[in-house]
Amino acid sequence: MVGMIVRRFFQLILLLVGISFLVFTSMYIAPGDPATIIAGPTASQSDIEAIRKDLGLNDPFLVQYGRYINGVLHGDLGYSYQTKQPVWDAIMTRFPNTLKLAIASIIVAVIIGVVAGIISAIRQNSWFDVSSTVFALAGISIPNFWLGTVLILIFAVNLQLLPVGGLDQPFYTAEGLKQLVLPAITLGTGSAAMIARMSRSSMLEVIRADFIRTARAKGLRERTVIWVHALRNAMIPVITVIGLNFGFLLGGTIITEQVFAINGVGRLMVQAIAARDFPMVQGSVLLVATLFVLVNLIVDIIYTFIDPRISYD
Repeated sequence: MVGMIVRRFFQLILLLVGISFLVFTSMYIAPGDPATIIAGPTASQSDIEAIRKDLGLNDPFLVQYGRYINGVLHGDLGYSYQTKQPVWDAIMTRFPNTLKLAIASIIVAVIIGVVAGIISAIRQNSWFDVSSTVFALAGISIPNFWLGTVLILIFAVNLQLLPVGGLDQPFYTAEGLKQLVLPAITLGTGSAAMIARMSRSSMLEVIRADFIRTARAKGLRERTVIWVHALRNAMIPVITVIGLNFGFLLGGTIITEQVFAINGVGRLMVQAIAARDFPMVQGSVLLVATLFVLVNLIVDIIYTFIDPRISYD
């Protein structure tokens, strides 16, 4: 296990170097001059050139990238072109909202997806199974921005049961939980659909296995057979999907944060891209990529607790 974790951390470093190069290159060749945006429409050419020199934008590409990597290795993600604020501080100010939204969304997805998948497998070809299949197809197909807008119109505008947007209240308060409901459902619906289909397929495979037939032959109650023997063995592929979806949710909150006016990392990235704030974009992408790889590492570790037969030696 220790060896696997060490190997994964080395892979993480190589992956982040590759991601940083791709992101830096895409920002470098992207149209638009950060110095022109910072200087404003009334600035003279000499003012723009002075800003470019101050930011080091006139240096060759490899010099700029080397300077950036050197800063990252020393824990410095640079300073925002817009606010002059350290990139790390700006991201950490917004990250709690993104993390709360991702956790709430994956909780919604797991509760709906796992329960629906298990019941669909137990009652294969029933009306519930058919309804679950329709829900899964709809959940994967419906865009987040459309679903979020519809939920706002129904529950916030017409019924006035939940707030329109924002995420500025502590999550442990009643108002904070209300603010999380609509964006969590919006973001978690697609993940719930995928988890439901995987749970159903995995459970169908397990409940037809010989050891389940033996457990039933011993006279065990059906509830014990399903929730103790079958579920644990069916959870390996389901946990993989949950882990991948949680990683995607951490980096895929952009549209939902825009719809519900949530000041998270996703919305920060949109604003930074529009302003050609290269350090902010690069720092945000590196954070999301790091979290995604760490989530997958945690999933691999969880495997060994669910199924002791799994070994990484």
